[in-house]
Amino acid sequence: MNYKKMFFPIGGGDELEERLYGAMLVAKHFNINLEILKCETNPNKKILHSIQLPNKIQKEIESVLENKEIEEYKEFYTLFENIANNIDIKISTQAEENSASVYINRKEGYRSELVAKYSKYCDLVIAAAPPSGLHTQTFDAALTKSGKAVLMIPRKLKKFSCENIIIGWNNSPEASSAINLSLKLLQEAKTVHVISSEEYLENKNDINYLLDYLKDKGINASYKIVKTTNTPGEALLQEAIKGKFDLIVAGAYGHKRLKELMFGGASKYLLTHSSLPIFMSK
Repeated sequence: MNYKKMFFPIGGGDELEERLYGAMLVAKHFNINLEILKCETNPNKKILHSIQLPNKIQKEIESVLENKEIEEYKEFYTLFENIANNIDIKISTQAEENSASVYINRKEGYRSELVAKYSKYCDLVIAAAPPSGLHTQTFDAALTKSGKAVLMIPRKLKKFSCENIIIGWNNSPEASSAINLSLKLLQEAKTVHVISSEEYLENKNDINYLLDYLKDKGINASYKIVKTTNTPGEALLQEAIKGKFDLIVAGAYGHKRLKELMFGGASKYLLTHSSLPIFMSK
């Protein structure tokens, strides 16, 4: 796939500057257009509209809230603009050939609903790792409602590269989908390495089917059969760090034949502990 547009939802919270920087860094790497969905919710507005107040008082309160929103957005935009300038990425809604650009789509509403709606209109969704790997409806919506692959970036990302990629293969449809959607990245990588374990293979030779498929796509991959630990995802991350890989490709669900929630098993461990970006697909 030739990526032309990426989508990155953001609200507020901690590490705002770092998350914006990381997303723009990815856009700069791919030289594409990045839409930043600025999700805004104001519970005070909802409370205000649910109670009966004299018209004059209600208008005064609404004015205060609106002024506060304006000031907060000015601060956000200044931060956004400074990061774009530092990374040397153009602020524009228009995608240009071999040039990175970024813009803000400012929407008010529940973040998970906004993400589910607007994430469908891009080639790839970028999502910052949820705090402490905890389940969030926003991350869940990005992965399960967009119909797109998700590039999960650590909340603090200083550099981004796809030169050396490791694939976590557990023989699942999700892992197969992740490989299929990341083929362009794999084809352009200098190194592609597959790891799996005996519990995911009926016999050790089964890994050759995957290696042959990758070879047909022009990808010469090495492989390793590893022993898993009691914590799903731990072996994959250990191999990724030990091998100094830049990117992990993996399915978004965990143990084979086990229907689990998005943040169960391997996915939860990786989201909690990974300092590397993860290309994920459900």
